[in-house]
Amino acid sequence: MGVISAMTARSFGGRILRLAAAAVGLALIAAAKPPAKEAANGFEPKADVALLVDDATGAVLYAKNADKSFIPASLTKMMTVAVAARELKEGRLSLDGEFTMSEHAWRTGGAPSHTSSMFAPVNSKVKVSDLFRGIMIQSANDGAIAMAEGIAGTEIAFAELMNKRAAELGMTTTHFGNPSGLPGADNRTSARDLVTLARHLVGQYPEIYKIYSEREFTYNKIRQRNRNPLLDDGIGADGIKTGFLKESGYNLVGSAVQGTQRLYVVIGGAASEKERGEDAKKLIEWGFRTFETVRIYKAGEVIGSGTVFGGATRAVPLVSPSDVDILVPRGKRDKLKARIVYTGPIKAPIEKGRSIGRLQVTNDDKPLVDYEVVAGEAVAVGEIGQRAVDGARELLIGLLRR
Repeated sequence: MGVISAMTARSFGGRILRLAAAAVGLALIAAAKPPAKEAANGFEPKADVALLVDDATGAVLYAKNADKSFIPASLTKMMTVAVAARELKEGRLSLDGEFTMSEHAWRTGGAPSHTSSMFAPVNSKVKVSDLFRGIMIQSANDGAIAMAEGIAGTEIAFAELMNKRAAELGMTTTHFGNPSGLPGADNRTSARDLVTLARHLVGQYPEIYKIYSEREFTYNKIRQRNRNPLLDDGIGADGIKTGFLKESGYNLVGSAVQGTQRLYVVIGGAASEKERGEDAKKLIEWGFRTFETVRIYKAGEVIGSGTVFGGATRAVPLVSPSDVDILVPRGKRDKLKARIVYTGPIKAPIEKGRSIGRLQVTNDDKPLVDYEVVAGEAVAVGEIGQRAVDGARELLIGLLRR
């Protein structure tokens, strides 16, 4: 990535060593809302709520009422899936296990309800794997209620699990009253919270998430196609969920992958299915056409070094524990600057992996993102002679500062 140069500066906490990367020719965008029409090249979604986010960097490419609270309808089932997937991952649930389709689940969300259903017979035993598919492909209300009852006993108890998980994920505008999204419960969320949930599903439960891309599911001899219109649009979509209630309009959370880049889109309050699908597709196409994700450092790659006090060596290599990904406008790679900021020198001993400071990435001196940097190697305490030399050096530096 180029030669790393070092310069020193003063601070109240001691010396701060800044390592400025030589220009690597990348123009960046900040993770903030751009002006709507400029952001989407003249296109503005008709829906009341719209959000487009890059997965690798978390950068917001487009936002319209991203934090506005609205009724999610069947998007609620995304959290139902997240809670159930966690139970599965932690061994409290098995895909081969079975839950009973209670009379309550059958009447409230099954055939008698005339809502989205997997049409499981009342009091039948349904495999957990089939409940996942019913919920994720068919948007089955009976499946969501049966899953909730099987895990927590009642819808109310399961909703408590949903709200606890939402809080843990930082979904600050979200509240769930039932696992299905059917009216009559206090289900509220925002586009930003839904992207948080979508990223959680993709990152933590990739095998379960794959079900969202399945085009159809047959249960009880009834074949139903996936309700997500993006799956057949040729834009790389592999999920996630649609929803509709009269009170909320037509909603959608979508995700698509092209190459190594994944984008999330949320549409809320659209006036029709057609408007919902067109808004989502156009935003995703614009996002892939306009931006690309660039990896400027790999996880574990040495980015720079830090000065050590009293150690067996005078420097410790500094690395990022995760890949450093930056979102850039296509065709504009000329203004990136990166620097490591930490308070030093760093006193030995130093354990490998110890947090040292931050890698700050800027564009025209405007902060964009920062990543943690850690010690790439352990540094033991040096011999007494080395410690004496370091002490003398620091004393001299202190005198020069006066």
